[in-house]
Amino acid sequence: MTEHEKLFAGSIPKFYDSLMVPLIFEVYATDLAELVASTSPGTVLETAAGSGVLTRALAPRLCADARYVVTDLSQPMLDFAAARQGSDGRITWKQADALNLPFEDATFDVVCCQFGAMFFPDRVAGYAEARRTLKPSGRFIFNVWDRIEDNAFADDVTRAVATLFPDDPPDFLPRTPHGYHNVELIRTELSQAGFANIEIETRAKTSYAASARDAATAYCLGTPLRGEIEARDSSLLQQAIDRATDAIALRHGDGSVVGKLQAHIVVAAG
Repeated sequence: MTEHEKLFAGSIPKFYDSLMVPLIFEVYATDLAELVASTSPGTVLETAAGSGVLTRALAPRLCADARYVVTDLSQPMLDFAAARQGSDGRITWKQADALNLPFEDATFDVVCCQFGAMFFPDRVAGYAEARRTLKPSGRFIFNVWDRIEDNAFADDVTRAVATLFPDDPPDFLPRTPHGYHNVELIRTELSQAGFANIEIETRAKTSYAASARDAATAYCLGTPLRGEIEARDSSLLQQAIDRATDAIALRHGDGSVVGKLQAHIVVAAG
């Protein structure tokens, strides 16, 4: 993980939650929350919680006496998520590294992670930690993005911003969020971590934005792509948003825009 990818601080949590979450994350958070809650778990651990979109979707679905521990590597993101959630005595917020979890063995019925595994510097280690903290009958439930070509707005933005920096195009989106899409690799790494029963389903969804500019702004200001642009030439940030806006409008039309999303939903046990 690069320093840019660690930098979910400053204004990024706000832009991430207000722009990126409704654009691409909420629809998958609902799916994941329903899957986690389907067996009425009494103890749940969430890793890489980000700004709390899965937490907000899952908490209302859990039992009144459930214990829900929500973690993230970034304290600013965790603070933002806790402030958005409001008071809930079932939830414990804790800064934690998914690769070195501060919990006893066999503690949780479910470990879940919404679009975080792609950021693990050692995914097998992260998966092994999830398995270690699961009870023998527990489930590890997470999702990861499919390839960038199957995620329309991310692809549009990446191609558009690259035209500003042809000799050194920013590659955060294809490298990290959309860089872990090989289903066989996912299965292999989960097996290496000790999981025996692995189910993976690829689900297509639809992304909506009020305008092409809203979608472009979300990616350019609400993700570490912003840091990659500014590291090359901070004076071109607005121009990057403009080019991304034009690219999305050209492909998806004027006014409100609709784009394809695609992700893998993973359930591992045993």
